[in-house]
Amino acid sequence: MTSDYEAESIKVLEGLEPVRQVPGMFLGETDNGEALHRCVWEVVDNAVDEHLAGFNDAIDVIIHKNGSVTVIDHGRGIPVGIHPDYGISAATLIMTKLHAGGKFDNSLYKVSGGLHGVGVSAVNAVSEWLRMEIRKDGELWSQTFKEGVPDADIAVVGKEEGSGTSITFKPDVQFFSNVLDFDFEQLDQRLKETAFLNGGLMITLTDERDDSRDMVVHQYDGGISEFVGQVAERNTLIHPEVIHFSGEKEDSDEKVVEVDVALLWTDAFTERIFCYTNIIRNRDGGTHLSGMRGSLTRTINSYGQSRNLLKKVGKLSGDDVREGLAAVISVKHPDPSFSSQAKDKLVTSEVQGIVESIINEKLGEYLEENPTVARAIISKASLASTAREAARKARELTRRKGVLEGGGLPGKLADCQERDPAKCEIFVVEGDSAGGSAKTGRDRKTQAILPLRGKILNVERQQRNEAKVFQNNEIMTMIKAFGAGVDHWTGASITSDDDDDDEEVDDASFDTDKLRYHKIIIMTDADVDGAHIRTLILTFLWRHMRPAVIGGYIYIAQPPLYQVSRGKQSAYAYSDGERDEKIKELRGDNPNAKVNISRYKGLGEMNPEQLWETTMDPATRTMLRVTVDDATAANELFTTLMGEDVAERRQFIDKNAAEVTNLDI
Repeated sequence: MTSDYEAESIKVLEGLEPVRQVPGMFLGETDNGEALHRCVWEVVDNAVDEHLAGFNDAIDVIIHKNGSVTVIDHGRGIPVGIHPDYGISAATLIMTKLHAGGKFDNSLYKVSGGLHGVGVSAVNAVSEWLRMEIRKDGELWSQTFKEGVPDADIAVVGKEEGSGTSITFKPDVQFFSNVLDFDFEQLDQRLKETAFLNGGLMITLTDERDDSRDMVVHQYDGGISEFVGQVAERNTLIHPEVIHFSGEKEDSDEKVVEVDVALLWTDAFTERIFCYTNIIRNRDGGTHLSGMRGSLTRTINSYGQSRNLLKKVGKLSGDDVREGLAAVISVKHPDPSFSSQAKDKLVTSEVQGIVESIINEKLGEYLEENPTVARAIISKASLASTAREAARKARELTRRKGVLEGGGLPGKLADCQERDPAKCEIFVVEGDSAGGSAKTGRDRKTQAILPLRGKILNVERQQRNEAKVFQNNEIMTMIKAFGAGVDHWTGASITSDDDDDDEEVDDASFDTDKLRYHKIIIMTDADVDGAHIRTLILTFLWRHMRPAVIGGYIYIAQPPLYQVSRGKQSAYAYSDGERDEKIKELRGDNPNAKVNISRYKGLGEMNPEQLWETTMDPATRTMLRVTVDDATAANELFTTLMGEDVAERRQFIDKNAAEVTNLDI
């Protein structure tokens, strides 16, 4: 390696080359589908900006069979004239230069959701090819790009009435883990949210890959009130109508910030809050969420105390107030700031105070004018407070008995020798038989084994009886083994803004810094019972050790489903498809050769060497890391699958049954 570091060592990446060099910096994670779908969002957001500017009432999205996507708007059409400074068409400039576009001119767009001129050019940069068609002044203009470079100058290719822009692009597989698999459900959900946030805008989605799937149309005149109503439709409402209000205030630069809020309390135990800035979903919340949380807590406490409605509980916490809340907060800001290019978190500091001020005023007025609704909300929050206090006392009693403190590890735990948590992993194993094989076959230096007996308690059904959770032996064994404590039942959506001014810190809360292992690996049998046990464990972790899930400390082991052998040759298969491939390989030139197939249903069927070789050896094993893209969606899923509503669970199963593979009946 040369140590020369001279002037010529400095490289300047021109045009779209920065995006092609580090696409993740501009579009998000490229290995999990985030960046692939963000390409669609960036083009759609430009079409939405035309709607916000008052020039577009419809957007069409089409997924083609060849892996390309088309987004059509009916706005003004991208300008095609020659740019005075660059000597090329403005449309070409927008597609080939970063930070080029109309979003920097507030006279053109009051607010916008696109990536300030980076978005569509970034999509062009990571596309194998992109075709732009512009309808303007009775003419149809067209230009095609390959790997971000124009094939030729933009030109008129025909006559066409109306106006608007059509972008068709095929992402380059080299930037997306060699997979172009657009998720219809993900696209549909995001487009549905976009239509809700833009009352009256019609958005259609067509999937040409599936002939049986009809075009989906989203158009909601009720806006975010209708959105919240649909979010809460599966629950019993605490009050009959959505609380909807909006307001606007100037920031210190005299820029107008608009705030739109819809609230609806239900009998649910979770909160579901959706945050948006300029129609873009902020999955990690931000300053608008912080402002909303703080103002809800203060306004409702203030009302309750002034009416002497909080005699039994004294003061409501933020968690109490938000339990069962379905809400949308949408902010429009001329120049918002985000924590990253992906815009998952709003960080414009002044927004927090603006949101607080508007909600304090508008919600305060609403409660004064609707005392019956106010009393219903406070009654719900008071019940949550009482239950939370009972759970706190149960944890305190448990802690006094030493279960949540250090005081020795569970006897069934086979610990590892290493003491650096970053190098340690623990296998949570179903059954003593599998636990015995795992203990014998493991690497004792870094691998700990914790066998569990049977199915643990379904904590999803114990929100009002947490004391029962701490009486479950297997759950207590996990708490002691992991060493990081336990949270009370976590029904709220987790974002990086989970604090508000009125929260009290629970000294029994889960602390990832105290985790004894940085890999918690759930290892269960490859059958229906094993899947159920795995789901029960995941439910407990989500509800009582959520920071471990959010932090990426949880893994799922993948034991093989089959062993196929011919003579002295054998191989393991982890799916039916892989089994068939292994059979072909073992038969070789003799298609009729006898191949023995063993179906593993229990880990206990494997001897220690097999379990190590197939499932535990870091050099050869396959594991799934549990990640959370959307905490609100995860909450909904756990509630649906593990909660009390049988009809809702049946509906979920009916809808998704066709996607299940390797099901043992």
